[in-house]
Amino acid sequence: MDNNNTTQVDRETLSRQISTILTAWGMSPAQVEASTEVMVESDTYGIDSHGVSMLMLYEKMLKSGSINPQAEPKIVKESVATVLLDGDAGLGHLVSKMGMALAIDKCKEAGIGIVSVYNSHHFGAAGCYAKMAAEAGCLGLVTSSARGVFVTPTFAKQPVLGTNPIAFSAPAAGPRPFLLDMSTSVVASNKVKVYDLYRQPLPEGWVVDANGTFVTDSSEARSLLLSPDKLAGLTPLGGSRELGGHKGYGLAMMVQILSSTLSGGGFSPFQDRSLETGAPDNIGHFFLALDPAYFRLDGRFEEELQGLIDYMHGVEPIDSSQRVLVAGDPEFDTYALRMAEGIPLANTLIELLRGIAERAAVPFLLD
Repeated sequence: MDNNNTTQVDRETLSRQISTILTAWGMSPAQVEASTEVMVESDTYGIDSHGVSMLMLYEKMLKSGSINPQAEPKIVKESVATVLLDGDAGLGHLVSKMGMALAIDKCKEAGIGIVSVYNSHHFGAAGCYAKMAAEAGCLGLVTSSARGVFVTPTFAKQPVLGTNPIAFSAPAAGPRPFLLDMSTSVVASNKVKVYDLYRQPLPEGWVVDANGTFVTDSSEARSLLLSPDKLAGLTPLGGSRELGGHKGYGLAMMVQILSSTLSGGGFSPFQDRSLETGAPDNIGHFFLALDPAYFRLDGRFEEELQGLIDYMHGVEPIDSSQRVLVAGDPEFDTYALRMAEGIPLANTLIELLRGIAERAAVPFLLD
């Protein structure tokens, strides 16, 4: 992105700004802490589509009445290895941190822990919760359904699915875990928002209209994606059928089943038939933690995974200036850079955040 169109903000200032806004909105201290932490972490890792820029959507959701600002997630069903959580219609960050923490606790006792969540909302970057498992010495798997209808299935004319993310983590002997965080669409819908904020054109193949034509103007694409008539959609991971888009479509369905059908979460096209204004999104999440100590007799899982990662890093690249990466490398590299230099925010986003702070009647800290 264009550095001339950005302002560097340090983590502490960004955290205080988010916290003051969420508090002014009447959210509980626990919700403020969880949401602030996940949004700041997302921006620090370079996942700009899921960080502070989400405040624009959250403000609209709060005003519509769909979010419960004082949500108290609660256990509905529980067994030795499983938990079903009700998110109480709050933002997804709090119930998701609770969900992965419970999955980790269960797996330490039973070898595996699975937590299913319903009645939740957007939870930010899935990798934030998968990383919790790796930090506890476990493998982690996270999936989530989504309220937005943005993804056009293979052979379809209009979008009917969400971007339905998957995250997977595994602890290694080195300083970084393996951390995969991806949407099952070719790109997350919020990435189009980021390109629009920076006034950058989209790569061809991200957004397709009802005629099957790719849209590359980011402003036009964002407008079409948000149109109530669903005039365009994101392509599934892979893009066209010839490039494997049907596989991304299949993965999106898998995530929908794990995240929402399993827990009782919603499916947006069904909800849209009778949804009342201000009704909760009823997004579903899925959290799995697996303790490798229950499987490896020699206890060498982390060591062998590190060897696998090191081998991939040592594979000869096409271009000597670009080494071969493994999942998580770009995010961890960005994290180190932004911890040292600050988090770049688009100046257009800065002005939008200024408006949010003014409407919340809190000081604006990002100048």
